[in-house]
Amino acid sequence: MASLRTVLPPPVEEPQLYTDLAGWWPLFSPPEEYGEEAEDLLPMLHPEEGPARTMLELGSGGGSLAFHLKKHFTLTLTDRSAEMVAVSRKVNPECEHRVGDMRSLRLGRTFDRVMVHDAIMYAVEREDARATVHTAAAHCRPGGRVVLLPDCVRETFEPLTESGGHDGPDGRGMRYLMWTWDPDPDDETFETAFAYLLREADGTVSMSQERHRFGLFRRDDWLAWMQEAGCPATTRRDPWNREVFIGVREQD
Repeated sequence: MASLRTVLPPPVEEPQLYTDLAGWWPLFSPPEEYGEEAEDLLPMLHPEEGPARTMLELGSGGGSLAFHLKKHFTLTLTDRSAEMVAVSRKVNPECEHRVGDMRSLRLGRTFDRVMVHDAIMYAVEREDARATVHTAAAHCRPGGRVVLLPDCVRETFEPLTESGGHDGPDGRGMRYLMWTWDPDPDDETFETAFAYLLREADGTVSMSQERHRFGLFRRDDWLAWMQEAGCPATTRRDPWNREVFIGVREQD
């Protein structure tokens, strides 16, 4: 009997969840899962301040959070994955979309608000995280707000297991398992193993799996990078025990 055991390869820079499997994103993490989070974010973003109410999201992925925020802001959504941008365009056709890397993107204009959600966890090196903060600051007008929402900082990291998934109206379905741990507590990364079960409309079921690596930095690291970028910040703990960094862009 053939062995069912499969050894997962090391994490790659371009996970298949955001490339080959991007079309499954609406069944992995759909907009309806983000309504409560959007409501919690709004007081930190203060959309009522200023007449323009423009916002840039770096690493916006499939646009599930943006689906709720676009009622309050004129959004520009960016992601380095062209496949994920294509998904977001279907969800948020009224929003401007750009393909670009949050570490180096320069659009040549500023916004009232700039937000980086959990995509910032893919900044696995200190210089990547610092560069992303500088990108956010470069696109924020003086007096505007930069909001960073890493899933965790070193002080709040905990191993965990999550599962979920949804069925689509076309008969497709997806279920997933996520297993998060820190292989080396002495470095500044952790990993999550993903397993995906994918059911096609004709009933065919396939499985895919991969590992993702994420950056894990201290609260003071993020505060120092924001201060250096000209966005001195305060922090707030949200209902999901995440540290939210809220910076105000200094005058040039």
